[in-house]
Amino acid sequence: MTENTATAPVAETDDSQPSAPSGGTRLFRKIRSWDGLGLLVVFIALYITLSLLTPDFLTASNQLSILQNAAFFGIVAFAMTLVIVSGEIDISVGAMAALSSSLIGVFVVKQGVPMILAVVLVLGIAAAIGAFSGAMRSYFGVPTFITTLALYLALRGAAQLITSNFPIPIASGEFFYWGSGRILGIPISAIYLVAIGIIVAVVARRTVFGRSVYAVGGNAKAAGLSGIPVKRIKILVMMISAMAAALTGLLQSALLSSGNSTIAVGLEFDAIAATIIGGAALSGGKGTVVGTAIGVLFIAALLNGMVLLGVNPYAQQVVRGAVVLIAVVVNVWRTRRQAIS
Repeated sequence: MTENTATAPVAETDDSQPSAPSGGTRLFRKIRSWDGLGLLVVFIALYITLSLLTPDFLTASNQLSILQNAAFFGIVAFAMTLVIVSGEIDISVGAMAALSSSLIGVFVVKQGVPMILAVVLVLGIAAAIGAFSGAMRSYFGVPTFITTLALYLALRGAAQLITSNFPIPIASGEFFYWGSGRILGIPISAIYLVAIGIIVAVVARRTVFGRSVYAVGGNAKAAGLSGIPVKRIKILVMMISAMAAALTGLLQSALLSSGNSTIAVGLEFDAIAATIIGGAALSGGKGTVVGTAIGVLFIAALLNGMVLLGVNPYAQQVVRGAVVLIAVVVNVWRTRRQAIS
């Protein structure tokens, strides 16, 4: 009697199925899909062009100068990223910086307040003004553009009023160091810029608050229904913006060794332009600190290059205005294209 043995079928392999992409391929696809790639290419082209036009552009001292100048609007631009991502805007930051500079002079020189306490008071006042802007939006429905436009006029006027529109000299070597000092040859203001950029990036992407900002900017109604405190988020981002502007005002005061009501003219436009150039959507819900950082360096390098090339200062203002306009046009075009696709 013979035994019938069954042989188990052998599974056939299908070599036609696509294999998983390698790490290098995934990285290449991620780079290609990055929204800031075009800006990075333009930024590199700008650097190459300026280095060919003026030999002093690529020197180490000039690059450190670019970083130092970038800090005075870059710090505000990082905070502005959160504001614009949340669907709001703040055009009072320049006036806020001027008021902060004036206040530090009045507190320290005229009132005899210790420097540390004066700095805390200035930041606290800035936070209160920012909270006011956010509350007007959250509880009274007043657009932040309108509120901050009013503050743009009022804060600059207040700064001129308390200083009689004259600088207030601050005789403090330590205070001067915090605006113009260097650590290992690097301007301390540039170190502030990098540190604050890292902090904002971590907050934006790694915290509940940061994710809530994106949710509110993307769809405030849906964010509220999901339990996100929309009103509180809007107030907080406006407070952060005002405090960043105040910090910039303090840095410029330290650099000039005086409280000055005439500083930071046009600061709001540079900060907003850098944020929009970096890919933030004016409609809210989109934007990155990395993109803003590239936008900041782009504007700082452009302004520095124009100075080295001897471009007329009035013509520089024309270029700055054109940069803001182009940034807004590109932002609107990009938003519409993504809506269609």
